Amino acid sequence: MSNSADSPGAGSSAGRRWAFRPVRLLTVAVFALAGLIFVTSFHTAKGTNIRTDDSLLKLSDLIHERSRSNGELDEANAALREDVESLAERDDGSTKAEDDKLAALEKKAGTQKVTGEAITVTLDDAPPNATAKLPGYPEPQPDYLVIHQQDLQAVVNALWQGGAQGIKVMDQRLISTSAVRCVGNTLILQGRVYSPPYKITAVGDPEKLQQALTASPAIQNYMVYVNVYGLGWKVEEDGTVTLPGYSGTVDLRYAQPVE
Repeated sequence: MSNSADSPGAGSSAGRRWAFRPVRLLTVAVFALAGLIFVTSFHTAKGTNIRTDDSLLKLSDLIHERSRSNGELDEANAALREDVESLAERDDGSTKAEDDKLAALEKKAGTQKVTGEAITVTLDDAPPNATAKLPGYPEPQPDYLVIHQQDLQAVVNALWQGGAQGIKVMDQRLISTSAVRCVGNTLILQGRVYSPPYKITAVGDPEKLQQALTASPAIQNYMVYVNVYGLGWKVEEDGTVTLPGYSGTVDLRYAQPVE
């Protein structure tokens, strides 16, 4: 009788343990996962407010540091290039005709200085509290008040159309492989970062350059935002200016000069 009584009891108890074990295991797993999340969050934030942690500024600091470093490397590269050219000119075994052809190609490539009459176009963001100056226009969205990549590209393209012999954006000479790119409200040009106002200087016939700016449909659209929301726009004649030659690296591997 003891055995018969123990058997159902034991069976019933075992049945209950097997029935509740998955639930208990699931509960333990949930608490373990929650603990892991809390620990991970603590180590990520390191006990600080993630939204206001100064470490989030490190990326911006890194970008500006890389930009400064790239500028120094460009200067060092320019100095080395001058040394190489000076050594090559001593006795390169070329004829005068070959030297003249090389000089002409270097001028077109933008690696040599260019001097002449010039104009400078300055683009700038609108005041942050700008409102519509003319009736019938909506109040500005944030995008209306900042310089965009297409605005800079429109000016550069118009200046080339106007016969510019050379163009400099900020302190860098443009060449055929130069790309004007904006990220947010900053300009990234050939590995360096710039903030507005943006200055674009072009050597050429000032009258033709200004005519090309006026005739550009993209710039005509930009001028609407200048007049309505206060985006910055200024065109100045600089007199005689010398633009520096491009001194950075060139990624282009194959090219043929256009006669």
